[in-house]
Amino acid sequence: MERDLPTRADVPAKNWAGNVTYQASARLTPTSVAELSEAVTAHERVKAVGTRHSFNDAADTDADGVQVSLEAMPDDVRLDPGTGVVSAPGGLTHAQLAAVLHEQGRALPNLASLPHISVAGAVQTGTHGSGVGNPALSSQVVAVELVDADGVAQRVARGDDDFAAVSVGLGAFGVVHRVELATVPAFEVESRVFEGLTWEALLPRWDDVLGGGYSVSLFTRYDTDEVEQVWVKRVPGGAGGDAVEVLAGLGAREAAEPLHMLPGMPVENLTPQLGSHGPWHERLPHFRSDFLPSAGEEIQAEYLLPAEAAADAVAAMRALAPVVAPLLHVSELRRVAADEAWLSPSSGRDSLAVHFTFKLDVDAVAAVLPDVEAALLPLGARPHWGKAFACDATALRAAYPRFDDFRAVLARRDPRGRFENPYLRRVLGPR
Repeated sequence: MERDLPTRADVPAKNWAGNVTYQASARLTPTSVAELSEAVTAHERVKAVGTRHSFNDAADTDADGVQVSLEAMPDDVRLDPGTGVVSAPGGLTHAQLAAVLHEQGRALPNLASLPHISVAGAVQTGTHGSGVGNPALSSQVVAVELVDADGVAQRVARGDDDFAAVSVGLGAFGVVHRVELATVPAFEVESRVFEGLTWEALLPRWDDVLGGGYSVSLFTRYDTDEVEQVWVKRVPGGAGGDAVEVLAGLGAREAAEPLHMLPGMPVENLTPQLGSHGPWHERLPHFRSDFLPSAGEEIQAEYLLPAEAAADAVAAMRALAPVVAPLLHVSELRRVAADEAWLSPSSGRDSLAVHFTFKLDVDAVAAVLPDVEAALLPLGARPHWGKAFACDATALRAAYPRFDDFRAVLARRDPRGRFENPYLRRVLGPR
C-alpha cells in the first residue's frame, strides 16, 4: 500500500464547493478489495471519499485518520440480463453508469439533478431525484458490497436484518465499494419549462402540478408573487396527470428558449428543454455531465418534509424571504416518494424536498440555517445528510423513528469506531 499512499499535497484538500477543508492526514487509493481491506485495518480512523460533492464533512475523518478513494478500483459494470440487476463500482458516477446501461437498453428509474456524483456516495447520504412516484435512489439498491471495520468484505442484501440501516448508512458501516441496483427498460423523457405562475394560482392546484409529470421542479427565491420557473419532465405516453395542461390553465407561459434556473449561468450547461424527447439519462438530471453543474461557487442545503406540509412550508419560507433571498442563488421544491431505509430523509413518508442553493458565503449561510430550521423542523423536516445543516443529534433523533435502532446496529458492526468521524459524532451523538 505504501506505493499508493499520496500526501495531502497530491489530492484535493477541499470538497467540490470549497466550503469544507479536509483534515485527513492522507488519502489512499487501493486498486483491489484486498488492498482496500489492508487500508482499512492499517488505520484507526478511515473514511471513504467519493466525488467530493457533499457540502459538509461527512467524507472527512479525524486529523490522524485517512480518507480512502475508490477512483483506482476496477471499473467493471456487470448487468444480469435475466434479473436486470446491475453491479456497479461504488466510485463510478451516475453519468458513467447511465451511459453503460443505456447502451444495453436499460435505465435507472430516477437520477439526481447532478449526474456527477458517485453511486455509493449518493446512496449512502439518502440522495434523491424527483417525482411523486419516485423514491430516493436507495430504493434502487438490491445489495451493497463493503469492507467492514475488521477489513472483511461483506455483501448486505435487501431482506437481510441490517439492510435498512446499511443502505443509507452515512458511510458509518464501512467502505461501500460496489452497489447492486435494480434497473428498468430504457425510456425517453421530454422536458419543458414554464414561467409566470403565481403562488396564488399554484397552491390550490399544488398536487395537480407537482404530480403532473414524471418529475416536476419549482424554482424560486420566495421574494416575489410568482414562482420563477416550473420544470416539467414527462415520459411520452406515460400514465398520470398532465402538469403542462394544468399550468396553461393557471396562466403560466411555456418558455420559448432554454432557461437556466440560476441567473447569469450558461444554458449550455443544462440538459435539453423545449419539449424535445431524449434518453432518460440526458433529460432526468438538470445538468449535463460534461459541463459545470449548478453554480460551482455555492453551498447547498436541503430539508425533506411530509408532503402534506407543502403549503405551510411555502408560507414559512416566503415569510423568511427578507433574510434568505439575499443569500440565495435559487431554491428548488420537488416531491419524493416514500422509501424504507431507516435514515433516508424520505423514510416512511411521501415528502416535499425544499432545496437551497446558497451563495458561497460560509458565515452568512451558517447564520441563516438556524432560522430556516426553526421554521421547517416543527413541520417535520429532515435535513439531507450530504448538505449543510445546523441541527444536532437531539433534533435528528426526534425526526427519525428508527434512529436508536440505527445506532444499535452501528455499535454492533463497528464497536471501535473505525469509521467514526466528527460528522457522525455530531449527527448521531456520542457512543
